[in-house]
Amino acid sequence: MSVPNERNRQAVALAYQESERAPRVVAKGYGELAERIMAEAHRQGIYVHDAPEIVALLMQLDLDAEIPPRLYQVVAELLVWVFELSDEGLKRHD
Repeated sequence: MSVPNERNRQAVALAYQESERAPRVVAKGYGELAERIMAEAHRQGIYVHDAPEIVALLMQLDLDAEIPPRLYQVVAELLVWVFELSDEGLKRHD
C-alpha cells in the first residue's frame, strides 16, 4: 500500500500466513525507501494499493508487528479484493 504524494511518499508492506493470527508489517518507509518497497512489490508481481488513510495508520506500527484488531476488517476487505483480482487474472490466462 502506498501514498502517492511525491514529497511525502509512504509505503507499507504486509504479509499474512494462515499460521499467524493477523497480517504483519514486513516493510515500511518514506521517500526513497517507499519507492524501493513499491518497486520490489511490482518486480515480484505483488499488487500495490493506494490507500493513504490505511498507510497512515500502518506506519505507526513497528516492523514485524501484527496489525491491531481495529484494522482487521479494513485489511481483510482489502486482502479479499486483492485475492479476487488474482483469481480473475489467473482465470483469464487459463
